[in-house]
This record gives sequence, C-alpha cells and structure tokens, in this order.
Amino acid sequence: MIDSGILIILSGPSGSGKDTVLGALMQRRSDVRVSISMTTREPRGQELDGVHYYFVSRSYFEKKIAEDRMLEYAEYAGNFYGTPKDPVDEMLRAGNAVFLEIEVQGAEKIRQRYPDVISIFLLPPSMAALEARLRGRNSEDEETLQHRLVIAREEIRRAAEYDYIVMNDTVENAVDRIETIINAEKQKTCRNKTMISEVINNV
Repeated sequence: MIDSGILIILSGPSGSGKDTVLGALMQRRSDVRVSISMTTREPRGQELDGVHYYFVSRSYFEKKIAEDRMLEYAEYAGNFYGTPKDPVDEMLRAGNAVFLEIEVQGAEKIRQRYPDVISIFLLPPSMAALEARLRGRNSEDEETLQHRLVIAREEIRRAAEYDYIVMNDTVENAVDRIETIINAEKQKTCRNKTMISEVINNV
C-alpha cells in the first residue's frame, strides 16, 4: 500500500484546457482529487462558488494571507488566486493524488513547502490554437485577451522548470499522458517503503 498521497502541480496558460483535462481525469480515476482554489475575481459563466473556486473579496483573501492559512497565492491579471492549506493536507493523508491547478508563481512556493511535489505543465498545440480557445470563451474584451496571450508566452517559457510536459492536443491524449505519470510516480520506492516491510514480514 502506498505510504501517502501524491501532490501534483498542474500549470499552463489560460486556455490550455486545465479544467477540462482534470475533469476527464477525475471521471476516469477515483483516487484523483483537485484542490479548490480561492480567488478574488468574479465568476465566469456557469462557475459556482465552492465548486470551481471559492469566490471571495480582496479583504477576506488578504486576511487569510495574514493568518498563514494559504498554501500559496499569487496575483494574476489584477486578481488574487491561492490554495487553502488544510484541505490539501487532509486529502494527502487519505492517500489521494491531489492536483493543485496553479500559476507558475504559486508553483515556486509549493516546491518550497513540499519538496517532493510533482509538477506538470500543460501545453497547447500552438499559440494559434490557444488564441482560438480564448476567443471561443467570448468572456473578455480584446485588450484583456491580448494581455492573456502575452502572459501565456511568458508562462510557456518557464515550462522547462517542471518535471513533466504534457501536450493537450486532445483531451483524451492529455489524460492518458497524465495517468501514465501518476501510475509511474506511485511505484517509486520513496512512496512504497511500507510495502517493502510488509513483504519481508509476511512469512
């Protein structure tokens, strides 16, 4: 039996398909959990509080920072995004593969607090494909969209900092690749020392 859960960072530019890929992965595997992030931005479309994000005021978010109750946080496009710490630790203790869908700034902070964290960067097939996905949302004006594309290029340049690169050419392919990573990581010796002892003592 695996000794503990696996903490996995999933980053990628806005429009790379992180939510869609994680949703499909959770349908395929019962051991996958996704940490719900907290943000000060407004909900988009059908997003629900407590399901997609915890939507809070800027003053509330700043209070949580002051109390050291945020695992990480970053300011992105004028809004705060962050990860509440307690739910993540609880899911790890239960032995789950816990995904943190966070930006590159937050990923740095997670690596400092959890040195054995696994990091995956989700790439779009091309910048043209990314722009098409962003335009397909119909949720932002042209200036905001162009700003997101500038940020996306900066984030993609930092993809080499991650343990794994996954291309999201199709959702099915991306999920297959991430599942391969999870399965391999679960077999690492450092995560299975209890299993070694159980085999030795099972006479």
